[in-house]
Amino acid sequence: MSGLLALLDDVAGIAKVAAASIDDVAVGAAKASAKAAGAVIDDAAVTPKYLHGFEAKRELPIIWKIAKGSVKNKLLILLPVALILANFAPWLIPPLLMLGGAYLCFEGAEKVYHTVVPHNAHNVRVEVSVGDSAHLEEKKASGAIKTDFILSAEIMTIILSGIPDTNFWMEASTLAVAGVVITVAVYGSVALIVKMDDLGLLMYANSDWFMVRAVGRALVRGMPYFMKLLTIVGTAAMLWVGGSIVIHGLEELGFGWLGHYGHDLAFALGRSVPADFSGIIEWTTKATTDGVLGLTLGLVLIPVAQKVIIPIVDIFSGKNGKH
Repeated sequence: MSGLLALLDDVAGIAKVAAASIDDVAVGAAKASAKAAGAVIDDAAVTPKYLHGFEAKRELPIIWKIAKGSVKNKLLILLPVALILANFAPWLIPPLLMLGGAYLCFEGAEKVYHTVVPHNAHNVRVEVSVGDSAHLEEKKASGAIKTDFILSAEIMTIILSGIPDTNFWMEASTLAVAGVVITVAVYGSVALIVKMDDLGLLMYANSDWFMVRAVGRALVRGMPYFMKLLTIVGTAAMLWVGGSIVIHGLEELGFGWLGHYGHDLAFALGRSVPADFSGIIEWTTKATTDGVLGLTLGLVLIPVAQKVIIPIVDIFSGKNGKH
């Protein structure tokens, strides 16, 4: 009996350790995922554009296809690469983070630029499902998964940088949990967003209750404005997160004056208001300075991408000279 009790006590101890490990993974995943907010919001804002031109009944299957591709991107490709970097070449992580941050700045600045200087009307086309709709659907999903790969790479790198030094399996588990949770959150949100107007139309057309019909009408009319708001928030988040990543990377490379200037400015403004508001003022000031740097860097990178990077990519992809 004493041996059995000792065994049960050992089992209970193992269970407690396992439970604590699971809790550590969950907490670590949540904290690390929060740092990737800008890229996550952008991911959710970008995806709905790939559903334009399809029947409503095909929207959820396409989202499901993109979500499965996103999980494969994160777990089968990016997670092993991230773990290899973390354990064998950790010095590469800050430069890669800065590269990803610069990409976020470029994407955000490009959206701002095209808002101020719109594309010509003849360059904007909406694809419709004519001919082989299955081929078109596959093409759209493939394009979305490629875009997701870029955003997922940034998300996983940011998450990795937010994981405290632990063992290999804890890092792997935290990355996997965070990657899956973010994917579910992003594409679950996208599914709700793209079907919200259909829900509103259903409520308006099939209910005799005034309040239900009013809510349905509000959903149908409000979703276009919500999508615009989501795009604005996503762009601001990209510039803020991208700028902060670049500033932090510069600090690690020994160029900390820019980050110190933003911190000192935020601290000074925070102390100039009542204590109840100092925290929010400091955070807003720091986020604004990071965002301004992100926008400036992104605007500088736009001509660099157009005149240098894209032509080089076209040469290696065989597109140069083709019309």
